[in-house]
Amino acid sequence: MGRVHAAVKNIIFGQVGNLITQILNFVLRTLFIRHLGDTLNGVNGLYTNVLSVLSMAELGIGTALNYSLYKPVAQKDIEKIKSYMQLYKRAYRVIGIAVAVIGTGCAPFLPYIVKASEGIPVRDLTLYYFIFLFNTVSTYFVSYKYSLINAEQKNYIQTNIITITKMITVVLQMAVILLTGSFYAYLLTAAAVELIQKIFVSRYLDRRYPYLRDRDVKKLSPKETGEIVTKTRALVFHKVGDVARLQTDSMIITGFINAAVSSFVDNYNMVLNSVANVVNIIFNSVLSSFGNLFATESRQKQYQIFRVYRFAACWIYGFSAMGFSLLLTPLIELWLGRERTLAFSVVLCILIDYYFKGDRIVLSNFKTAAGVFEQDKYLALIQGAVNLVVSILLVQRVGLIGVYVGTIVSGLIANVTKPVIIYRVILVKPVREYFADSVKYISALLITFVLLSGVKKYVMRSVTVFTFGAMFVVICLVFNGIFLALFGRTKEFEYLRDLVRGKLGGILRGRLSERKKRTKKPI
Repeated sequence: MGRVHAAVKNIIFGQVGNLITQILNFVLRTLFIRHLGDTLNGVNGLYTNVLSVLSMAELGIGTALNYSLYKPVAQKDIEKIKSYMQLYKRAYRVIGIAVAVIGTGCAPFLPYIVKASEGIPVRDLTLYYFIFLFNTVSTYFVSYKYSLINAEQKNYIQTNIITITKMITVVLQMAVILLTGSFYAYLLTAAAVELIQKIFVSRYLDRRYPYLRDRDVKKLSPKETGEIVTKTRALVFHKVGDVARLQTDSMIITGFINAAVSSFVDNYNMVLNSVANVVNIIFNSVLSSFGNLFATESRQKQYQIFRVYRFAACWIYGFSAMGFSLLLTPLIELWLGRERTLAFSVVLCILIDYYFKGDRIVLSNFKTAAGVFEQDKYLALIQGAVNLVVSILLVQRVGLIGVYVGTIVSGLIANVTKPVIIYRVILVKPVREYFADSVKYISALLITFVLLSGVKKYVMRSVTVFTFGAMFVVICLVFNGIFLALFGRTKEFEYLRDLVRGKLGGILRGRLSERKKRTKKPI
């Protein structure tokens, strides 16, 4: 299976799975808010982020080992794969125990980070938390096995398992909300289904890769172990910094404002993430293909693919950010009511970070696949510190918008430094062209935003389903028309166009060939 074919397959399965789960999530969120309230919704989001903070105990071991698997998987070196997977298994068992211990130690502090809990007893806050903790800890005893599937560029297997599990979980949770109105029952339902899934996955992957059960496993050489330790050491700083930057906003909002406001933000983030997941599936599905790219192709080919990858990201993330800037608040108003909307200034800050986060995904994925971790090992730590300091200082002075100013400032540090590392260390090219491209893409976005903001005043004088749909069509036509006019003759666009044409042509030719075989009469 070629790199492109594998990536396409991963994207298709990923998108189908994401569409199904997102539709179900929207229905579930609506029922949750109506029957359980904004405060519990905020607590639900808060605990998700708290456990994400605890995942810092993973320390980047998974990323380092995933990178190490690319080469032996490409070479079908079973013995080497067994050695790496054995190390992975042992490491993740230790991590699971560590998360359980640290998580338990955090429990007494929960009442101090849940402000304005509106009468939720401390006992309930604690029990809710331990259900979340159980789900997180149990994951570490199974998830390491997915690394082998992903290294084989078969991410769709994991996607299908997660999609089916999510469908069952959400349907059962909706029934539980309607029948019991109990948050306990809601959480326990998810915990039970996910536990069954983990047992199934463990047995399924053991059957798929029977050599994982072999006891005769050679130890990795000191050099190989040292490489993993070196990469993990560098990734520790990335992990700590990323957690401090990406997983603390909800905690700051809940602690300094209240859980209900955190719930409002979480509603916006849910809509954002529903689209971001669609986009991220595309860009993350090629990560294992990048691992193969670095193992087999020339530097010039790597450079060409990176420019195409970045161009596609700027187009897609730019389009979605533009749509959100004009339609996100109207959507929330139609869905949940005007009382749950946020100020435009806050939404704009969230979307600025969203766009630049898309650019960072491109940079991080490319750098990770290349195995480059050491050069910017302190970067994420600096970003995390900046985010915490700026967000905590500003939230007390300007409120919610201060949290996102901190997030933007800390994120932009990576948008400036990561390209320098990629161009100097991996591609060996002058980095000025990267920033020149950034100016062109951002300028196109600003021009389009000004134009569409003017159009919106006439199209959406009131927020209705009809005006929402009309504005969506206008955004699609105007934005993509402008980008085609500006970038339709670039090498990056031509590469993408030819790639799509080639894949579609291959699919059509395959179907025609099959049809001819079926209709051909025997002599």
